[in-house]
Amino acid sequence: MPTPTKGPRLGGGPAHERLLLANLAAALFTHKSIKTTETKAKRLRPVAERLITFAKRGDLHARRRVLAVIGDKSVVHELFTEIAPLVENREGGYTRITKLGFRKGDNAPMVQIELVLEPVNPKPKSAKKSAAAEKPAKAEKAAPVEETEEAPAEETETVAEVEEAAAEDTASTESADVAEETADADAEVAAEDEAK
Repeated sequence: MPTPTKGPRLGGGPAHERLLLANLAAALFTHKSIKTTETKAKRLRPVAERLITFAKRGDLHARRRVLAVIGDKSVVHELFTEIAPLVENREGGYTRITKLGFRKGDNAPMVQIELVLEPVNPKPKSAKKSAAAEKPAKAEKAAPVEETEEAPAEETETVAEVEEAAAEDTASTESADVAEETADADAEVAAEDEAK
């Protein structure tokens, strides 16, 4: 939730500020990038990111919560259908503020606030973290087959992996049975030879 700020509001009163931020958010979602003052952009960022988080949820209640703020159904539809799928894998930081300099008339600091719609590139893991992750994986591989079959339901395996494991288990038990039968046959032959 956006943190309340002390001091004068952007538009004079709290209702005017709420409407001003809603209009800025609607313009941001429509044009993907807007140019405004630094103060307005910094106040807009938490509001816009909260609305995008609602859009990522995508259910009816979230849509109604966003409609309560923005009010324009076409903008809300664009937010839910176009913007939310682009930021689905991003865990935050949906907006970017870039400083542009100062406005000519009143020397107000101007910025460009835009949506970050590029796909997320996962950071490469450090050598220490990858080595630590490999140690538990090796320990799991060294465990007997019975323990891996009783693994918790959280570990998902594909059907092909389960079938291959079952085939290997049956093949190993069949080969053990065949080995026992050949050993028994060899013992019987040896016993017959000794009896003669």
